[in-house]
Amino acid sequence: MKYSMTAAVAVLALVGCGGPKSPPVPAEPQAPPSYEADAMLSQTLPEIVDALAAGTMTSEGLTQAYLSRIDAIDRDGPRLQSIISLNPNALPLARASDQRRAKGEALGPLDGVPILLKDNIESLDPMPTTAGSLALKDNITGRDSPLVAGLRAEGAIILGKTNLSQWANFRDENSISGWSSVGGQVHNPHMLDRNPCGSSSGSGVAVAASLAAGAVGTETNGSIICPSNVNGIVGFKPTVGLISQEGIVPISPSQDTAGPMARTVRGAALMLNAMDPGAEDYTISLSPDALKGMRVGVMRFAEGSNSAIKAHFAEALVTLEARGATLVDINEFEPAAENYSDSTLPLLEFEFKDSLNVYLAATPDTVATKSLRELIAFNTANADQELALFGQSIFEESEARGPLTDPAYLRAKAAVRFSTRDQGIDRLLADYDVNFLVAPSGPVAPRIDPVNGDVWPEWAGAGWLAAQAGYPHLTVPMGEVHGIPIGISFMGSAGDDAAIIAYGYAYEQASQKRVSPHYLKTAEDRPEIAAATVK
Repeated sequence: MKYSMTAAVAVLALVGCGGPKSPPVPAEPQAPPSYEADAMLSQTLPEIVDALAAGTMTSEGLTQAYLSRIDAIDRDGPRLQSIISLNPNALPLARASDQRRAKGEALGPLDGVPILLKDNIESLDPMPTTAGSLALKDNITGRDSPLVAGLRAEGAIILGKTNLSQWANFRDENSISGWSSVGGQVHNPHMLDRNPCGSSSGSGVAVAASLAAGAVGTETNGSIICPSNVNGIVGFKPTVGLISQEGIVPISPSQDTAGPMARTVRGAALMLNAMDPGAEDYTISLSPDALKGMRVGVMRFAEGSNSAIKAHFAEALVTLEARGATLVDINEFEPAAENYSDSTLPLLEFEFKDSLNVYLAATPDTVATKSLRELIAFNTANADQELALFGQSIFEESEARGPLTDPAYLRAKAAVRFSTRDQGIDRLLADYDVNFLVAPSGPVAPRIDPVNGDVWPEWAGAGWLAAQAGYPHLTVPMGEVHGIPIGISFMGSAGDDAAIIAYGYAYEQASQKRVSPHYLKTAEDRPEIAAATVK
């Protein structure tokens, strides 16, 4: 990391009275502060689980260490602003976990493990669920969403709530990923002026920066995968419906789902075990040999044009082959329904209006905005804070939509599902006789731009297919481009969750491409870039 040095010069000594001055002595360069995680906090979620079980680590000590690190780098230092609120009961809950373990009464593998929640997910802890909006600053429901109840049943410590793109990035077409009026702008720990991606930006940043063992994100269209991709972690978007959407501020019942975000595939699988109310154990099939004999559909049409991403993707494909997979190129794909491109946003707007009105109507009396119409009025009345950087065009378009019985909604839903399911992922899997699909997870993160909003380079990847189909999608780190992480995506059909996680695990174990953040201020702090740009 490049920091400005103190330019002070040592006091000049005099030789005798009026004698010649000695040459100036340069000051010793000051070592830049280090934001690297220490030995305990650098451990991954599975390593933490093992240490707690072995008694070489306590939950209280771990939780206090995370809280201290949050103070040091999230609210001070590089000021990541990835966390909106902290649970005041975190330390008492950690002490209770240690007492259970001392008695041999641990509730599950996650007992005592600190986990963060995206701030559109309800928990019974005394923290509001704001979706990043001041309109919900008093939305303290006192109830756990089912996924949080699952984590709590295993003894996980809810450490706090993470910042996010306000309203899960569904307020305006010129929005800024990672910004909310409650939490400000989230910063990518790998390069602080780079886009952390939305909407689960705070969850992705917090995990990458070792502010918790893991975090929960939510996705409607890329909001788990993209922040995991650009922050260099593992993110898993399950089949829609696997995890209950109850107690989560909604956008689209057709596409919404929560999912785990961790630094390793096994860590994500351990979290999913607790979040999924079913009996599936997602760690059982984790094997370095899971790729052997598999046929892999390589989505060449989604590689993009970035030569560095394509080079990393080519290397990843070599790794898949080396682990026993057969590669099958898929060079072309076009959505089947003629009205597909005109249906994707209207589908979400119809469902957003309906589901958000239901959610807001059920909020506590402390919340004054009880409908989307009232929320639009609130934003207008508080424009200096809520609309300071961009508008609310999507809110306004959604409010103008009709009910879910509207033929326009039914046509839009049918077009999207037909194009992404029957004639999308399912057709690709069948026509090319492959077990799963791979592609880059996204482009290299651009700079944060509060003037123009998000300005992304040409997109790489096909995560929109899995998102709109409601099918499972896993991203695993596959390296970095000038210090900015990139990932590889694994996608399958509905219910293929355990298999997709296993394929990603086998790749992860063979490749080991996760990189730690270095908290660079800008790309110009990279030596190879500085040498080319600073003359």
